[in-house]
Amino acid sequence: MNEQLEALLKTIIHPETEQNIVDSGFVDRADLGEDGNIAITLRFQKARDPFAQKIKRAVEQVMAEHFPQSQTMVIIREAAPKPRRREQQTTTNEIKHIIAIASGKGGVGKSTVTANLAVALRRHGCNIGILDADIYGPSQTKMFGVEGYVPEAEIDEEGNQYIIPAQSLGIKLMSIGFFIKPTDALMWRGGMAVNALHQLIHQTSWGKLDYLLIDLPPGTGDIHLSIINEVKLSGAVIVSTPQAIAVADVVRGVEMFRHEQVAVPVLGIVENMAWFTPEELPNNKYYIFGKGGAKRYAVEVGVDVLGEVPIIQSIMDGGDSGRPGSEFDERVSEYYAEIADKVVEKLPSEC
Repeated sequence: MNEQLEALLKTIIHPETEQNIVDSGFVDRADLGEDGNIAITLRFQKARDPFAQKIKRAVEQVMAEHFPQSQTMVIIREAAPKPRRREQQTTTNEIKHIIAIASGKGGVGKSTVTANLAVALRRHGCNIGILDADIYGPSQTKMFGVEGYVPEAEIDEEGNQYIIPAQSLGIKLMSIGFFIKPTDALMWRGGMAVNALHQLIHQTSWGKLDYLLIDLPPGTGDIHLSIINEVKLSGAVIVSTPQAIAVADVVRGVEMFRHEQVAVPVLGIVENMAWFTPEELPNNKYYIFGKGGAKRYAVEVGVDVLGEVPIIQSIMDGGDSGRPGSEFDERVSEYYAEIADKVVEKLPSEC
């Protein structure tokens, strides 16, 4: 590159980078011929870069001012594309069924249902994994007592990295909670959360699984759409409480999965916290959150009720102690065994 031309080109600032076009890498060549004519080639990532013509005119003007007797030819070219790195293969190829566990609103026990359903499916003899996709409020690490787990990576012969999931009660578990401190406030924009989720889905060393349960955030948003686009879901389970406000939010969740552009089968609804029975009054049922609201809605729209789970103290205690209630309390395991039976019936696997 001619030093005199380079010095002049450095006086032209790119509006976006706010640096001169030489240091920003937009000048490919600048030659001053023996005949006094000038040839300059500018390269942009896109031939139709919005600033390309503006910069071209600026170059022509600067050269005309300093070399009024010369002819200046400025050529705009598109930068050669960077060689594409071979995409890493997804680790979900050996998973038979991927099930989304969703809820229309928070606080209905979706993560608790996910954990206990995973234990019930494991009791069927199935290989189970859980992906804690509740990016902003991961809780599966606590529910399975693996909060202190630090994921390690393994590298294959082709240089691909895979994340080793935690294991508890024979269930493989991956969560964003492994990568942040419990006290951290995770303030990610949608794109950042989606990118993190992409890695957790496709780079976790899942191996062969009969069922992967994805614990989704409450509501319907970027994470849900990302999951739908990232993997082929076998079905969705919607969790709700009986109260009217929770059921109203369930409608949005069901319609999202039923949308023609999504077309994910809704396996059914789990009505959580359906009633409360005190141990000293085993024949009494107290409907604290209303009675049968989710069940009535399911009948109206033709969605199956997979089960009704009452409020049982051991469910709450198990979630806090890192051991899901269905693993040690037969009263809890009976309800979840019924739900697991229906899931296996709808999505058979040779467990």
